[in-house]
Amino acid sequence: MREEQTFAEDCAEILRDELVAGRIDRRTFMKGLAALGLVPAALGGSGALARAAMAQTAKPKEVVLANFGGDAVPAFTDAFAKPFEAKEGVKLVIDGSGPTTGKIKAMVDAKKVIWDIIDSGTGQAHQLGEAGYLEPIDYTIVDKTKLDPEFAYKWGVINYYFSTVLAWDSTKVQGTPTWADFFDTKKIPGKRMLRRTGLAMLEPALLADGVPADKLYPIDQKRALAKIAAIKADSLYWNSGAESQQLMRTGECVMGILWHTRANILERDTGGRVKWTFAQGIVQPGIWIVPKNPPAGAKWAHQAIRAMQEPQGQVLLLERMGNGPANPAASALVKPEFQKANPSSPENLAKQVKFGGEWWMQNQEQLTQAFLDMISS
Repeated sequence: MREEQTFAEDCAEILRDELVAGRIDRRTFMKGLAALGLVPAALGGSGALARAAMAQTAKPKEVVLANFGGDAVPAFTDAFAKPFEAKEGVKLVIDGSGPTTGKIKAMVDAKKVIWDIIDSGTGQAHQLGEAGYLEPIDYTIVDKTKLDPEFAYKWGVINYYFSTVLAWDSTKVQGTPTWADFFDTKKIPGKRMLRRTGLAMLEPALLADGVPADKLYPIDQKRALAKIAAIKADSLYWNSGAESQQLMRTGECVMGILWHTRANILERDTGGRVKWTFAQGIVQPGIWIVPKNPPAGAKWAHQAIRAMQEPQGQVLLLERMGNGPANPAASALVKPEFQKANPSSPENLAKQVKFGGEWWMQNQEQLTQAFLDMISS
């Protein structure tokens, strides 16, 4: 079975859609991919050996960053790769071939690692790190003063913010609904949309059930699953960001839980028929990880991560992809037209619940299975 789509992978898909629709040109498309770190690197086994040899020198010729392609490649290139090369004299190559867990394990096991940095998530960071497939993050190089320390983990560190939010069809739902309204199908009839995973789905259920935002963790799994089970007959589930967009665009669902980037596109494309809010959204971190024995060397991988903490590149990534800057200093640089959909602006952060990454790291695998068992029964 295919691994579930990540937020980074969905960002790449959004950029492809924008190009096809003619809303961006090819040059902007390529820049967007670069900023997401998604330029494919044509490296086979011999390339990996060559890069491993380079790692023995003081300065490698390149550092390779892997993500899921699409618009993220040109976006990451402009936001991160070009400034890094200009400053360090080292290329930052964006490989958009898709860093799945299976690929990462296979290359580390075979001692043929071709990536130095990977755009990942908390679950993958914990799983791979504890299994011995990652380098610990070197916080003597990565600057903790330029990020939220809650998202500075042993095996991974925040690279950008994204949010899971509530969206609704304003022709069928009056005013601004709450999570309580989402789970009340008698008050507001119609189909609800959730993601086909427990991740960031259980928090809205508990908020709807009266749990205070500062008391969500540790999650009461039984209570959360029972709340979701109560609307199972009226629920549809999405696997990809594009699918979540389609279910809301067609009017098949009157309310949905989805990523803020997709919600923002929906509001634009429907002329405001579909609306959304950051209120009680779940703000989450994207994560940089470093595979074991990276070809450029762990030091240079972490130096590249440090360089990508600078606010200018993070602001550019927001403008291209909708990913919120992780460095608080970036907020002052964001243009007014991008603040409304910026998940990490001070105003929007104050409305949201901060994702319990440490708790999910320990519980994601078993809880996601429990969620899938519940909706399938």
